[in-house]
Amino acid sequence: MVRLPLTPEQLAAGKRLGAYLRQARGERTLAEVAREASISPETLRKIETGRLATPAFSTIAALARALTVPLDELAHICLAHVDLEKTG
Repeated sequence: MVRLPLTPEQLAAGKRLGAYLRQARGERTLAEVAREASISPETLRKIETGRLATPAFSTIAALARALTVPLDELAHICLAHVDLEKTG
């Protein structure tokens, strides 16, 4: 199966999500949060830097739990461009 290239909107959403998760991590180490979310530190690093722009839902759910961030807040960050298109 061939994976289609990500759209500019998907790439931007991945960068927003990564920046938000990095901020939510605060002073905790990348390894600590990754361990708590049962993902590899490299996966978390890729998400935080925007290199993994479309992580699996289960990964996002695990990070939300580990960082005590509501899932709907993460969804809002990822769908911000859709909200802008509706209002503009």
